[in-house]
Parts: sequence; structure tokens; C-alpha cells
Amino acid sequence: QVQLVESGGGLVQPGGSLRLSCVASGSISSIGYMAWHRQAPGKQRESVAGIASDSSSNYVDSVKGRFTISRDNAQSTVYLQMNRVTPDDTAVYYCSMAIRSTFGGPRAYWGTGTQVTGSS
Repeated sequence: QVQLVESGGGLVQPGGSLRLSCVASGSISSIGYMAWHRQAPGKQRESVAGIASDSSSNYVDSVKGRFTISRDNAQSTVYLQMNRVTPDDTAVYYCSMAIRSTFGGPRAYWGTGTQVTGSS
């Protein structure tokens, strides 16, 4: 079995910063693409940022220059550094990873989400 667990969410004042972490555990052979997504109330889930095995990254336009995605392969972890947070960033944030496990794959695994609220 493979599990992804996010942490680091919470309440942050507009203009503030937050760092999200997502750790994968279980019978992991290798991890490829990692990504962060978010879903705001009443809206569809959107992909926020992604990072490939070679550490090349991409971002949705609304977070470019403010958010940074990074990965630690040795720790099976992906991070999302969120700077200059705005109320529009309020959402549940989910991580996903393309994981090859001892049972096969690769396939996408998802975390259960962490709430981020940008508010004073």
C-alpha cells in the first residue's frame, strides 16, 4: 500500500507565507511526477504546480512568481512554498504523485488534502 499525507496548511494573513509538505510512504519503488492541486468552495479542482523527475517545474498563471514547488526524492516528499498569499488562494490543497510500487504501476496516488485559508 502507498499513502500520501499532506501537512502545513492553516490560516495565513494576506501577504503572508506558508509551506506545504506531502510525504509518500509504503511499498514504493520509484516516484515520477509530483504535483499540487487545489479546490476552492464551489469551484473545480485545479492543478497549481508540478515537478518532474528532472526537477523541471510548471505553474498555473495565478501563482507564478509567488509559489515554488520542490522535491526531496530521498524523503519521498514534495513541497509547496506559498508566498504573498491572497484570499483567492483559499482552498483545500492536495498533492499527487506518480508512483511505481512493488505491486506495479506507475499510477497516480493522492493525498487527503490540507486546508489553506488566506484571511485577516
